[in-house]
Amino acid sequence: MKIGIIGIGNIGGTIARKLASAGHEVRVANSKGAVAVRPFAEEIGATATDTNGAISGADLVIMSIPLPAIERLPKNLFKDVPSSVPVVDTSNYYPGLRDPQIADLDAGEAESVWVSKQIGRPVIKAFNNILAHSLAELGQPEGTDGRLAVAVAGDDDAAKQLVMGIVNEVGFDPVDGGTLEESWRQQPSTPGYCCDYDAVAMRRALNAAVKGEAPKKREQLTSKMATLGPSPTHDDVVAMNRSLNPLT
Repeated sequence: MKIGIIGIGNIGGTIARKLASAGHEVRVANSKGAVAVRPFAEEIGATATDTNGAISGADLVIMSIPLPAIERLPKNLFKDVPSSVPVVDTSNYYPGLRDPQIADLDAGEAESVWVSKQIGRPVIKAFNNILAHSLAELGQPEGTDGRLAVAVAGDDDAAKQLVMGIVNEVGFDPVDGGTLEESWRQQPSTPGYCCDYDAVAMRRALNAAVKGEAPKKREQLTSKMATLGPSPTHDDVVAMNRSLNPLT
């Protein structure tokens, strides 16, 4: 499969590495251009390109860039990409921590609905509710007991199934998160966000989410993070996330 990945940070870079290792034809790009990403591309066996090159002829596109960068993408970027090609959005909104305030998101619009409006086409929400360490180190073969899960939300069933297959391929159980409008259930500070849950617990967590509660929990998160000290372990972060929304 030809896969274009825009953004090679912790999440995008890890996905690129895993998919290239699995034999896919991976093209990687970021805002700095092909020359800047070439060392990473050569390391993992991918092709370095620019944003247009990453999406041209792709069977799947994965965007793993911050929301402000998505807002700055050319509005016609995907005009020549067939509607049958899924575009995955891995982003999260962190107002006050990394991102400027975005009025529509502060008013309650689902983050990936906002993303779809910015790029002018529907997206599939995936890989946003797993920690980078978990994605890189904790994948397991299909059928492994306790295998961690990743939520996948979107409106196009065929596109969603393709993305769920990719989630499975890189070592995680895909869990259907519903429509794109329902993708708020897997946003930061919800019960299913970055808690290292298996598929059964992930479904419970998605169902337990209460619309409008996450921003309140996010305020608690800032103070909880301060108690972890300068070098929290992965387990510390998972425990903190679980403590925000304990599953009963």
